Amino acid sequence: MSLRVLTGIKPTGVPHLGNYVGAIRPAVVASTLPGAESFFFLADYHALISTQDPVRVQRSTLEIAASWIACGLDPDQVAFYRQSDIPETTELTWLLTCVAGKGLLNRAHAYKAAVDRNRAEGMDEDAGVTAGLYMYPVLMAADILLFNAHRVPVGRDQVQHIEMARDFAQRFNHLYGEHFTLPEAAIEEQVATLPGLDGRKMSKSYDNVIPLFAPREELRRLVFSILTDSRLPGEPKDTEGSALFQLYQAFASAGETEAMRRAFADGIAWSEAKTQLFERIDAELAPLRERYQALVADPAGIERVLRRGGERLRDAHARPFLARLREAVGLRDLSLAPGRDAQAGDVEAKPALPVFKQYREADGRFHFKLVDGDRLLLQGDGFESPRDAGRVVAMLRSGAAAPRVDAAGRVWLDDAAVGVLGEGVDDDALLRALDRFAEDAA
Repeated sequence: MSLRVLTGIKPTGVPHLGNYVGAIRPAVVASTLPGAESFFFLADYHALISTQDPVRVQRSTLEIAASWIACGLDPDQVAFYRQSDIPETTELTWLLTCVAGKGLLNRAHAYKAAVDRNRAEGMDEDAGVTAGLYMYPVLMAADILLFNAHRVPVGRDQVQHIEMARDFAQRFNHLYGEHFTLPEAAIEEQVATLPGLDGRKMSKSYDNVIPLFAPREELRRLVFSILTDSRLPGEPKDTEGSALFQLYQAFASAGETEAMRRAFADGIAWSEAKTQLFERIDAELAPLRERYQALVADPAGIERVLRRGGERLRDAHARPFLARLREAVGLRDLSLAPGRDAQAGDVEAKPALPVFKQYREADGRFHFKLVDGDRLLLQGDGFESPRDAGRVVAMLRSGAAAPRVDAAGRVWLDDAAVGVLGEGVDDDALLRALDRFAEDAA
């Protein structure tokens, strides 16, 4: 299995320039790089927690889907889908709910903030708190774990949710065998944060945004309303702390940025600097704006894209994975009940699969082992991160790489040693055990 990167996009209306520079543009570029599978989903179930206007939810879903496609996201090259089109997400949410600790959910930031506000106002702690808000971390964990994502790009305020997803996955794996990869938060330290019209961070809460697809003349008007100081033409101007310069830098090449820096030092007039900023932004956004308008005008086309993405993922991943999880927890065909004497015409029950177990040793390294009942088949080496250990487990389970065993009993994948055979186990026994995973998936 290659590296899987999953990004959830909450439908909250058309994005602004800050969203584009800080999230959309870099994510689209990253989705084209080799060596990773990219999953992008519209988190419309999450939107229901804070929005009870069905028209707004529907319209926002259309606008956000059109925005990402207009900005270059290729639904044929990435997994692009709507959360509510994958019903396995909600089924997995319940399975995870049954292993999620209430004490952990009590510490979720959003729930604690709501409780604290109520206490400060002298109200009942849970006034206005829905079960949806409380269970938000479990639904988010299901989004991630359903596709065994390795990496989830998030802001620092969302890291707790990734840690909770790991906790739920570890608990489930401990009870029912190794099924989930433990995800890691990918905190983008260098994500660009654009200033808004008043110099503060561009944010809808400050009402200082420039909409991404504002018409050309509206874009011009907004750019010319950016706050600047009172320095006259001919007076040198500072680039440090200048919202206008930061915006220009976010869209310009290195050479263009350096030329603008010199122009500031030479005393460029603010009107001329704003004209150059407007023209530079519009040059990049004009084709995206045109594409966006065409996409929004064809909601049936967007609907087909999302449904196709959802069905493709259900067939390839969600349905077979949930079938294995149902089997693991005991939601099984009763005719295959263990311990029942076979009778004529009965289908023989499949023997239990071997189990991968992941764990962390006192030295801080991450290990795995493959066991069949009480028999240790393979003892994995120590890895620096759970993702590295999980990737090896995924490759062994999927048959993506055939293991090789040397004369000393060391097990290799490609050119890397990953573990050692258990006592009394030969390479044929290991390969037979791994073949059972492929047979079960078929």
